[in-house]
Amino acid sequence: MKRLLCIISGMNAGGAETFLMKVYRALDKTMFQMDFAVNVKEKGFYDDEIQRLGGRIYYFPSKSESLFGYVLGLKKIIQENHYESVLRITSNAMGFLDLAIAKFAGAKKCIARSSNSSDGASIISKFAHFVGGILFKRFVDVKIAPSTEAALYTFGKKNVASGKVSILPNGLDLNYYRFDECGRKRIRDEFEMGAGCFVIGHAGRFDAQKNHLFLLDVFLKFHKENPNSKLLLVGDGSLKEEIVSKIKKYGLDSSVVLAGIRSDMPALYSAMDIFAFPSLYEGMPNTVIEAQGCGLKCVISDHITKEADVTNSVSYLPIKEKDIQVWVDEIVKSKNEAVDACNLPSEYDIKNVVLKFTDICFGRLQ
Repeated sequence: MKRLLCIISGMNAGGAETFLMKVYRALDKTMFQMDFAVNVKEKGFYDDEIQRLGGRIYYFPSKSESLFGYVLGLKKIIQENHYESVLRITSNAMGFLDLAIAKFAGAKKCIARSSNSSDGASIISKFAHFVGGILFKRFVDVKIAPSTEAALYTFGKKNVASGKVSILPNGLDLNYYRFDECGRKRIRDEFEMGAGCFVIGHAGRFDAQKNHLFLLDVFLKFHKENPNSKLLLVGDGSLKEEIVSKIKKYGLDSSVVLAGIRSDMPALYSAMDIFAFPSLYEGMPNTVIEAQGCGLKCVISDHITKEADVTNSVSYLPIKEKDIQVWVDEIVKSKNEAVDACNLPSEYDIKNVVLKFTDICFGRLQ
């Protein structure tokens, strides 16, 4: 059996982690296995499932916790378990320095997967990304990205133009991510969404990147014009207090549902009438693909890659404060528009994604 070590901060319910789990679930575990090296001591959202599926989870210190412990810990994991293939998930090129340790520890194939098309506007993150891009080149054997924009950001124009980056879509199980009438009723009953209630949905961690505060501005205006409506927010994160504070300030306590982190996403998507996603940037948002798989019309930020529109049912809108009414008008216009999960392109079928993933990550290094 071939084993792949995946290096990631922690296996919580973020986009990159969810992508790995979708692949892992569909993997032929009689031939391949995925293990995870993480920096967080607390149990991750997916840890129990990983161990049920036969995967191993190793903890090693982060750079900020102990630089010596970080280097020694990761090296020990790779050497003692004889990992030949190592995958690092990150958007910032500096993160791929983990692959330098992997290479020195004996890994023969070091794989880098971009997870985003930006790391924000801070000077520190931009500098780290620039320096990392210079340093990591000799340690990365294989480059993967979920979209062209993510590939360009992390690996640069030359690598993309020369075909050195493999675009691997955020695939999903087409039978699982589809409209579920029973799930719709269950979720609407759970959150007291009465007859005729129009539900705007969003799924993503409570982080500045996801732009929840803008979405609340949009919903406030929409709700004033459409009182029988609710905003369903799925997720959690560091900005939860700020988001809750704004909900209270706007008097929307009974109209905004905070569902937390959930494992029944198809039912939650099915309960929505439209999916709104005003992110500041994204590599390739899992949730937008999932929402389309469940038959939802999506209204999303024009900062997100056009490759996210896989069903011709996605509207791209600007996200400046003056554009709030544009979002309201588009949501009104999009009422009752739906897509069919069967319209998702075949490259988004998790079976096809896994075939490509195993060839890239477990196959011989060319």
